[in-house]
Amino acid sequence: MENAAAGLTFRDATDTDVDILVALIESAYRGDDSRVGWTTEADILEGRRTDPEGVLEVVKGPDGKLLVAERDGTVVACCQLEHRGTHAYFGMFAVSPGLQGAGLGKVVIAEAERRAREDWGATEMHMTVISVREDLIAWYERRGYRRTGRMSPFPYGEERFGIPLRADLQFELLVKPLV
Repeated sequence: MENAAAGLTFRDATDTDVDILVALIESAYRGDDSRVGWTTEADILEGRRTDPEGVLEVVKGPDGKLLVAERDGTVVACCQLEHRGTHAYFGMFAVSPGLQGAGLGKVVIAEAERRAREDWGATEMHMTVISVREDLIAWYERRGYRRTGRMSPFPYGEERFGIPLRADLQFELLVKPLV
C-alpha cells in the first residue's frame, strides 16, 4: 500500500474550488457514486449533502477555512475547520470514494487537528455526526474522539441538507482533546 501522505499537499480553498468541492462532498456521501466508498449516507438520506452556497459560505467564513488536500494537482479530500474560542469545529469532511480505506482520511484529520492546535491554540476539536452512523463514529473513536451523548436535532424539512429516509436521525457531538 502506498503511503497515504505521499505527494499530498494542503491549502485553503478559494472561490474557484467551490464546484469541485461540492462534487467531491456529494460523491463521498450521496447517491450511487458514494457506494464505492464506505462513508455513504445513501441508505439514510437522499438528495444533496451540500450546495455551492453552503461551500462558499465556509470558504468565505471569517472564523474558518475549508482545507483542501491535493495529489498531483487533483483535489482528493477536504474538511471544514472553524475557530470557536478554545475549540475548533471539524466538518464537511470528504475523501474521494475511490481513495477511501487507504489511510488518506487519517492524514487529513491529523493535519486539521495540527492546524487547529497551532494556528488557533485550540485545545479541543468538536464535530457532529449522525448518531446512527455507527461505523463512522467508530472510525472517529479510533482517532481519539469521544461520544458525548449530547444530541442536536436533524434539520427535517430542510432539503438543502438531504431528504431523510428514516425518522430517527439526530446529530451527536464528538470531542477530542488536542493537547
